[in-house]
Formats: sequence, C-alpha cells, structure tokens
Amino acid sequence: MFTTANKELKLRNKVVDISEPLLQQVSEGSESAFRKLFHQYADHLHTYIWQLTKSKELSEEVVQDIFLQIWMARETLSGIRNFRTYLFVITRNHALNALKKITRERKRQDEWEQTLHMEWEAEDIEAGLSIVEEAIEQLPAQQQKAWLLSRKQGKKYQEIAEEMNLSRETVKKYIQYATQSITQYVIRHPDLLLLILLLSGL
Repeated sequence: MFTTANKELKLRNKVVDISEPLLQQVSEGSESAFRKLFHQYADHLHTYIWQLTKSKELSEEVVQDIFLQIWMARETLSGIRNFRTYLFVITRNHALNALKKITRERKRQDEWEQTLHMEWEAEDIEAGLSIVEEAIEQLPAQQQKAWLLSRKQGKKYQEIAEEMNLSRETVKKYIQYATQSITQYVIRHPDLLLLILLLSGL
C-alpha cells in the first residue's frame, strides 16, 4: 500500500521536468505555452489525486484549481528553479484539502441519513421549507441563480459558468458565498436546523 509520499515520488519519477523557456513563456502570459504546460501534467496529477480521493469529479476539480492558481501566479514562474517540485507541493496541499472536504461531506451524509429516520410533522416540514426559501430570497441575484442551478438542478460549475456567462471560479465563489449566507440564516432556528439542512441540501 502506497503512502502519500510513495505515490508522489512514483509520480515525480514518471514526469519529466519542463524547460525553463516554456515557464518563461507562461510567465509572460503565453496561453499556448500554458496549454502545453497543462497537457504535460494534467493527466498525471489527475491520476495521483484520484488515488487519494477515489473521486473522478473531485480530481478534475482539484486539477483545474491547481492550474488556475498557477496561471494567476504566472509572473512568479520564471523564478522557479524546479517546477516539478513546486507543482507537487501545490498538488499535495490541494489533495489534502480535498480529503478534508470528503471527510466533511461523509460526516454530513451520515447526519442526513440519521435525519431521514426521524419523523417530522407536516407543519415542521412546511416551516423548514419556508425558512429555506426566505434565506434564498435574501441572496444577491447572481448568487441566488448560481446556487439554485447547482443545488436544485444539479448542474456542475462549468455548466453554470457557461449558462451565466461567467468564469468557473466566479461561479464557485458565488455558490460558496450563497451557502454561507443561507447557513447563517437558518442557524437562527436551532429547533428545525437538521430538517432545514436536509431540505436545503446545504
């Protein structure tokens, strides 16, 4: 069984480090050089992260986040002597955050399953739905639309981004902000909190 360090070392040995001229081109804003950089590493990183998370969708999301971070900080690339080491530090950090996210989601799922076995009065369900609707109505228009497309229609970040003509990162932030706002609103009702969380999909 490979540890995280074993997997990282194995992947490092498989990947050839890129040339300094390519990094220089990316740091100067060359999109074609950035695409070349992405294609050289993306599949390897996807495999590595999938080994840790066992989630294809999460692996794809983490890889996109990694390269978004690289692009946003591209001006610093020309000063990096060993890009491969730099890349694996970023990958490790993102992968660990992804694992924490999975743990939180599993814990939340367990709580929801326990809630499913509870009996709720019709008036409690109606009250819970009303509180969720109130929280959603108070969101800014763009956050509200992004959140509903994600939670109610089950669309992915990229699909929402295309529909709303926004960047994927902006959609992700809108949904995060909306979730935080809704959560802050519903925790004012501790007696119905579990039911509200179940109904809203928070």
